[in-house]
Parts: sequence; C-alpha cells; structure tokens
Amino acid sequence: MLKIDHYTKVYGSKKAVDDLSIHILPGEIYGFIGHNGAGKTTTLKACAGILQFEQGEILVDGNSIRRDPLTCKKLMAYVPDNPDLYEFMTGWKYLNFVADVYGVSAADRKERLGQFVEIFGLSTALGQSISTYSHGMKQKLALIAALVHQPKLILLDEPFVGLDPLASHELKQIMRRHCEDGGSIFFSTHVLEVAEKLCDKVAIIRGGRLVVSGTMEEVKGTGSLEEVFLELEDRND
Repeated sequence: MLKIDHYTKVYGSKKAVDDLSIHILPGEIYGFIGHNGAGKTTTLKACAGILQFEQGEILVDGNSIRRDPLTCKKLMAYVPDNPDLYEFMTGWKYLNFVADVYGVSAADRKERLGQFVEIFGLSTALGQSISTYSHGMKQKLALIAALVHQPKLILLDEPFVGLDPLASHELKQIMRRHCEDGGSIFFSTHVLEVAEKLCDKVAIIRGGRLVVSGTMEEVKGTGSLEEVFLELEDRND
C-alpha cells in the first residue's frame, strides 16, 4: 500500500531523512517512532505529496507520488499534528467542502459524516465557526474530514495529541476497523504505550536514519517498546 524506497530529504547541507526504506502492506497499522526532529513529520509530508525530495521513491498502491501525485492523493488522507483548517467556515461547510473535493455522493457523505460526527461527539458544534473550536475539536474535525472519502491509506502525525480519552478510544477502534477492511495506516506518535498495543509493525527513526523496524514482537522482544526506544537512544548518545 505504501512503499518508501531509499527516501532522502535534504535541507541545505543537512539530511533531514537519510536513505529511509519502509514497506507498509494492506491491513497494517504501522507506527513511526522517534524524538522531536528525528524526521517523522518530514517523511509523512513527503508521503502526502506536500514536500518534494531529492532521492528515492514513494509509492502509494503502486503509484508514484512524484510522477502521479493526484492519483496518490485520491487514495489517501493526511492529518497533520496541528490541523490548518479554513476557520471562516462552519464545521458542516468544511466537511461538505472536503466531500465535494473528493467527489463523495450526497448519500455516502450523509451516512459517513453522520456516523463519524456521532462517534466524535461534534454534532452540536458543527454549525459554529471553526475559529471558535478548541484544538481537540479541530483535531476531531480533521479526522472526520480525512475519513469521508474512505481512503485506502491514512497518514496521521501525532493523532492522539489534544484528544480526550473517549475520542482517543474511538480513534483506535476506527483505525483497527479501517485495517481490518484492507486499508493501511502510517502514523507517528510519542505515546509508546498506545503504539505497542495498536501497531502491527513499527519503525524507530533517529537523526533521520532508520534504527530498527519490523513487527512489534520483533522490535520489542521480551521487553516493552519504551525500553527498546530508551535503550536505542542511550546506545547512540
């Protein structure tokens, strides 16, 4: 579903991400772990077609994000860690705008939006301007907008930041159902306990380079993901 092949991103003389290769299969929740500045957001933005890159290739369901970005973007959804929404719109207008962009029919959007709005508890706020929303409400709105066209691939950058416990629980359930239906999820997080319980596979990146990747069992062994992450950090200091 998502193939990152020898991807390298350079800013000036600094390699923000250096020769990264990750392959995410249909049905997988793939966690992306690393400290601030490790290259997680840069990688996710490149996968979403927001950032150009110097070397390597990124394929979405076999389509190149370089050569055919429009096809790739139709197949995916991306939610950044700090959603930049059109704050002059109401919640409903924004959701319908996104549904229009992706060509979602009136019947499909009514069913899907009704379902996700209820799950995230936003129904009473959708008539209000987005400028009045809290960070958590904006995060919920961005997640609903990402789900409306039923993307095959979902890219999430720190999706649990700002969500209340109930919304976090519901998001985990949605992520798992999405992958059970054959979709894929690639997401970054600092919440290692969540990653350990939720992810099928995980990759740890440090200083722009991949340190370790594999199934959760392969990466953490008999310990915890937190123990492995801290051990790798200490080993490289």
